[in-house]
Amino acid sequence: MAMSDRLLKAWYTGHPALALLTPLECLYRRVVQRKRARFVAGEGDIYKAPVPVVVVGNITVGGTGKTPLILWLIEHCRRAGLRVGVVSRGYGAKPPQLPWRVEAVHSAAVAGDEPLLIVQRSGVPLMIDPDRSRAVRALLQSEPLDLILSDDGLQHYRLARDLELVLIDAARGLGNRRCLPAGPLREPVERLQSVDALLYNGSGADREDGFAFRLQPTALINLHSGERRPVDHFQAGQAMHAVAGIGNPQRFFTTLETLHCQPIPHVFADHAQYSAEVLSFTPSLPLVMTEKDAVKCRAFAQPDWWYLAVDALPSPAFVAWLDTQLTRLLPARPLP
Repeated sequence: MAMSDRLLKAWYTGHPALALLTPLECLYRRVVQRKRARFVAGEGDIYKAPVPVVVVGNITVGGTGKTPLILWLIEHCRRAGLRVGVVSRGYGAKPPQLPWRVEAVHSAAVAGDEPLLIVQRSGVPLMIDPDRSRAVRALLQSEPLDLILSDDGLQHYRLARDLELVLIDAARGLGNRRCLPAGPLREPVERLQSVDALLYNGSGADREDGFAFRLQPTALINLHSGERRPVDHFQAGQAMHAVAGIGNPQRFFTTLETLHCQPIPHVFADHAQYSAEVLSFTPSLPLVMTEKDAVKCRAFAQPDWWYLAVDALPSPAFVAWLDTQLTRLLPARPLP
């Protein structure tokens, strides 16, 4: 087990050695709290966009379902007649310049896996730049938009925001509720009191402090041919190699089990790079991966490689709440 995996397990199950990290945690907390305080006070270089900005982020390290929710938000806003764009840090991307407008024909090496997935799925205007303020400026210069979604960036305090949506894994919660490196929190737990909405990924019902949403498997798509099959394409009990290079790989493997498959898990680092050799497993079985992994593997995909497409399904209460917020933020563009 890699050091990062051991640390992640300790954050969520506990380990006495974490006490040794308390001094570093205290230092980290002071830094992030000072950064937040400056933002609240309006100090420093903070960019306020001329259109509403909605941040979709998390307070914990690891995957919470941001990308599927952003895809849902894109389509929901479009159905309301809004012109929406997305900005992203572009983790792992190596574009020729920054900011960089991501196109569907780009490679994941240039665009980053999550931004490329979003663009290939939705065709949304999307700009990557670690400086999200600069990304928003460039996106607004490129075409007229009504609303900007920020993929992550909850802690990017150079960008003013009109709504903060924070995603939490319902099963894992906040772990030991401690900050890095003694726990999984990017900011102290008190930060959640200031966000606009909490969404619990995998929760069966809305909670007193937040809304429920879940990820619904929608199709199996062949990487080699593009063929689309229903999620029950494989016979019950089918063994398969399951590849996941995401923040919470166990969620993917559990999903395959709920589809009555028998996944042989192959865990890779989040945003991992792949090759045909790395994904050559024995015995010879169908290989199923996440859509985020698939955008990096199409060029060398084998005929029996598939990815599982999933869609976010937020609760009706969240949809109603969001529509109210959009009407407030965009009074000149009443929702249909």
